[in-house]
Amino acid sequence: MAGLNALEGAALAVGGVYMLVMGLLGRPDSPEQAEMGGLTLIVLALIPLLAARGLLLRRSWSRGPALITQLMALPVAWTLLRSHGGLIPAGIVLAAVALTALVQLFRPVTREALGIRGPRATPEA
Repeated sequence: MAGLNALEGAALAVGGVYMLVMGLLGRPDSPEQAEMGGLTLIVLALIPLLAARGLLLRRSWSRGPALITQLMALPVAWTLLRSHGGLIPAGIVLAAVALTALVQLFRPVTREALGIRGPRATPEA
């Protein structure tokens, strides 16, 4: 599970560096927009990377950022799936990774490993 979050974070960082370099050295329609997009992706990559580190160290706080990352990935995957050509396989992979990570984050064994208590039982009347 930590590996899936790290993979997503690394992919965001690589995409951000690519956009930044292309904004500086390439010929985009809007260099400023490409550079800002690249910087934004690099900063956003910190969320899943920090979550991955926290999950690896079994920190309970890491589940929240990991969940947010996966929930943000699902609309991106949907957009990629509705596109044409080579982006469809990327959408399939992203959806599979996000759904797998979500399932893993909700497993009782994960909550237990992170020290998160399950829902409280309500007393019967």
